[in-house]
Amino acid sequence: MITGSIVALVTPMQADGSVSWEHLEQLIEFHIDNGTAAIVAVGTTGESSTLDMKEHEEVIRFTVDKCAGRIPVIAGTGGNSTREAMHLTRVAQAAGVDACLLVTPYYNKPTQEGLYQHYRTIAENVDVPQILYNVPGRTACDMQPETTLRLAEIRNIIGIKEATGNLDRARFLIENAPKDFAIYSGDDVTAMELMLLGGHGDISVTANVSPKAMSSLCAAAMAGDRELATRLNDLLMPLHTQLFVESNPIPVKWALHTMGLIPEGMRLPLTWLSQAHHETVRQALMEAGVI
Repeated sequence: MITGSIVALVTPMQADGSVSWEHLEQLIEFHIDNGTAAIVAVGTTGESSTLDMKEHEEVIRFTVDKCAGRIPVIAGTGGNSTREAMHLTRVAQAAGVDACLLVTPYYNKPTQEGLYQHYRTIAENVDVPQILYNVPGRTACDMQPETTLRLAEIRNIIGIKEATGNLDRARFLIENAPKDFAIYSGDDVTAMELMLLGGHGDISVTANVSPKAMSSLCAAAMAGDRELATRLNDLLMPLHTQLFVESNPIPVKWALHTMGLIPEGMRLPLTWLSQAHHETVRQALMEAGVI
């Protein structure tokens, strides 16, 4: 089981929107050097929705190649078409990923039975570990805990990224899912509490800019050390909140650019962080000791 601070890695881009492979490699090394437990390539934060299929596949292969087994790689392979999600999951499996992360189908709003059939079909056809991803705030699709528990019985469905921030739901899943089924937070603000309840880690946006502190926070919370976890969480709380002043990954890419780690590149329809928020995000970086 992959546990700890798992970064939802940005996809660095040049000003013209092309993928910056040089900076992607540098980010991978940055996370390996600073204790990140695993990398999610081409998730929401990696702008999966605006990369074309070829780029999506290339980023997965590049990340696996550069990590070279030093750190687990989880590939974002979800989609609102079951066939497309299955194709991407097969590509990721062939590339050698450790697991795939599959967001609930967005826009078409399937029923709970539709969600079950979607995930079961992919799991039965692609024999790679798969992590469910529930983020209704972005998808207009909320997978209910009962559906998650049905899916947890499938051998290669190994966990869920629960990004609702609902700790009662997290507690229910932790108490009722199989013990080898991982419950990850997908909400940095509530991640500490989820891990103190018995969760297995945080698939984190904040980890992009403060990987070492996020690694320490996750380790403390999973060890049940509330005092240390709270101290670290209080330090990082400005980032947990201010990295969402505009749609993710707008603020975190601006922050990484300010830190000198990536160029100033993002794809429409997302735009660069509004001038009105520059000082807010900069102050959060300063309060967290990042700059």
